[in-house]
This record gives sequence, structure tokens and C-alpha cells, in this order.
Amino acid sequence: MKILDPERMDELPGRRLGPDESFCFECRPDLECFGQCCRNLNLFLYPYDVLRLRKNLGMTSGQFVDRHTHAVLRPGSHFPDLLLGMEENEEKTCPFLGRGLCRVYADRPDACRTFPVELGLITGPEGEAGQVAFFRPPDFCQGKDQERTFTVETWEKDQNALVHHRMTAQWGRLMAHFSVDPWGGEGPSGPRARMAFMATYNLDEFRRFVRESSFLKRHDVPRDVVKKIRTDDLELLGLGMDWVRLFLWGIPSRRVRPR
Repeated sequence: MKILDPERMDELPGRRLGPDESFCFECRPDLECFGQCCRNLNLFLYPYDVLRLRKNLGMTSGQFVDRHTHAVLRPGSHFPDLLLGMEENEEKTCPFLGRGLCRVYADRPDACRTFPVELGLITGPEGEAGQVAFFRPPDFCQGKDQERTFTVETWEKDQNALVHHRMTAQWGRLMAHFSVDPWGGEGPSGPRARMAFMATYNLDEFRRFVRESSFLKRHDVPRDVVKKIRTDDLELLGLGMDWVRLFLWGIPSRRVRPR
């Protein structure tokens, strides 16, 4: 979910969708274009995507990140995004595409789940954020010519994307802070940056860090949160994002405060 400049909204490709505005779309195996959108992608993964995919594939977070992603710094940001690596074949297919079908469909990334709609965030001067949506199917897509009709809300429900969108929006609000360099002379690969990366993308390592280091002695974390993060990855990711805000900018939250 990109952070968008409200003054340049008219320059963005695609048709902006209002809350009640509808679009037509249906993806089916009998369409000639089926699976073509799973090739040669610049597909960015968010922390909740990594959480779901590594569990689907039976990997640790670290194994998934090392095997399937590339860290990149996008213009205007000082924290890396993860780009899904494509297969080394002529079509550069998605690594999870098998026999024309998605092998991780139940846990597919937010960008795939939301396609052909793209979401963005507009942040205000006080840090508040509003979501905007664009209808952006590629030219080859035949799904846009089908008869089923959706709004952004009904499409979100149809694709079981409610939690994905909530977590991606939280991530977008955190990433908005990184429009300003927080690292000083360390740079985006220094020790503090590695800690922030661990807390958001490498949840297995972050869980060990919370439980085995002096983290809980140095931070006030409610007992219910401490109990939940033993097994609840979603709660752990929420704690990780909140801790990054506290660690880098001194912003406390319900989940974590300094002692």
C-alpha cells in the first residue's frame, strides 16, 4: 500500500473508485488471460504477507525472506520493502504458480488478493491516514469485461481481505514515518535498522528477542499481550510495529511503553 501525494492524485494511472462506485470483474480459468498476471511481477510483500506465506510454506520467517525476497529501497523511503523474487525462467513466473494455479492461494499476498484494485494511503499533517482505491486491470485482462459487479467494500469481503487490508494500512502508516531518515550516520543497514527489520519481517526472531532478552524488563507490555504473543503471530506483528515506533521515534502505544 503506497503513500500517495494528495496533490498528484490526478496523475496516477487507473480509475479512482469512490466508496459506492462499482466496477466489473471476474477471474475464471476459462478466460484466455488466466494466470498471465502471475508473471514478470514487481510484487511488494508486506509483513502480514510474509507472516501468512511462511506459515503456508512451512518455513521460518528468516528462511522465507532469504529464499523468496529481495530487499529494496524505494525512492522517498528510508526503510526497505521486500520484493518477491520471480522464477529464473523465460516468463519469470511467480514462484508459487504451479500448473497455472496459485499454490498459496489461501494465503496469497495482499496485492494479489486485491487485484485488479490497488489501494493507497493519503496521510495528513497530524499523521491521520485515509485510504484511496484505483481500478487498474492490465490491458490483457479479460476479467474486467465480465458481468459481476463489486464496490471496493464488497470486493474486499469477497476476497477475504479485511485483515490483510487492516494490517497493510497499519504498515503503511508506519512506513510514512520513514519519509524522513531516522538513521543518522548508521544508514538503512545499520544496527537499529536491522532491529526494526527483525521486528516487522522476521517474527520468529522477534519472538525470541522479546522472550529471551531483557525486552520485557525494559518495556511495559500488558500481561494479556505477553500471553498472546506466545502463539498469536498477528498480535506479535502488532507489537513489533508498535515497538518500532517507540524504538525510533519515542511513540508509546497500548502494547508497549518504556518502563
